[in-house]
Amino acid sequence: MFDNLEELERKFEELNNKIMDPAIISDREQYGKIMKERSDLEPIVAKYREYKSVQKNLEDSKELMNDPEMKDLAEAEMLEAKEKLPKLEEELKVLLIPKDPDDDKNVICEIRGGAGGDEAALFAGELFRMYSMYCEKNHWKVEILNENATELGGYKEISFMVKGAGAYSRLKYESGVHRVQRVPETETSGRIHTSTASVSVLPEVEDVDITINPSDVKMEVFRASGAGGQHVNKTSSAVRLIHIPTGIVAECQTERSQFQNKDYAMKLLKSRLYSIEKEKRDSEIDSARRSQIGNADRSEKVRTYNFPQGRITDHRIGFSTFRFQNFLDGDLDEMIDNLTAADTAEKLKGNEE
Repeated sequence: MFDNLEELERKFEELNNKIMDPAIISDREQYGKIMKERSDLEPIVAKYREYKSVQKNLEDSKELMNDPEMKDLAEAEMLEAKEKLPKLEEELKVLLIPKDPDDDKNVICEIRGGAGGDEAALFAGELFRMYSMYCEKNHWKVEILNENATELGGYKEISFMVKGAGAYSRLKYESGVHRVQRVPETETSGRIHTSTASVSVLPEVEDVDITINPSDVKMEVFRASGAGGQHVNKTSSAVRLIHIPTGIVAECQTERSQFQNKDYAMKLLKSRLYSIEKEKRDSEIDSARRSQIGNADRSEKVRTYNFPQGRITDHRIGFSTFRFQNFLDGDLDEMIDNLTAADTAEKLKGNEE
């Protein structure tokens, strides 16, 4: 580990020298890349230098133990250093875990009502509200890409983009099947029903991340429509893109312009294809060591929202919260922090094996 840290420190100093070079400063693209790389290394190097400073204090204290006048002070400093070093080592191990390259990307999220008919659609609507409120708390922008609303106010399906720093790093754990247990308003006997909605969280991808052959994509146009005749266009501005080799479909009908709808549908299509390729790549690299938290299968039940008990449980980590209404109002940080911690622990375990 420490050989790697020495190398990273040398790399950090090289980058510091490069950003002072006038030729690099004048090249905006290259300067931006170097600053990004330097920014990624900075916390690791800072922690390593703190570790080396404490290590040196420990060695100096051991030498001073032979001096009767300095023995008490040296002993106190030595004990303090011995307490700090293991903590710093653990912090360095966490910092050295390879960062998900998608963490800083925007997000394309899709919510679909599952088992449960109208009740599932209503739950999908509540999940969309929950995520929208969480995004608002984080000052992220939400743009609806496609929606299929029901007359009761829910969604058979809704796709939306989240734009903001670190959006994917926080929302990526939400992928999977979410289950709700409650008594529907239409249920006269008071019987608890179980319904589901699936959530898919995809990183927005650029052309450099994935290339699609234009001849592999079939485009269809149609008139946009909505529940109760809302958002109906007189022209065929809605766009549906079909990726012929895989059969994957992406559509957008929320914008008035066919060009904008096509652009958003292409973003969605690219993200879906990128997600499939990423899952294949991760599996091929090492399926046994791959974290099972950040890569939950979309058919896997990840969370239950139990209304009668006022409890929300994430089944991947066995964590429950009883701050029920706060959670539905977008207060997700406690849950996401626990999922992130479990994911980090899983990756550390994999590195040690």
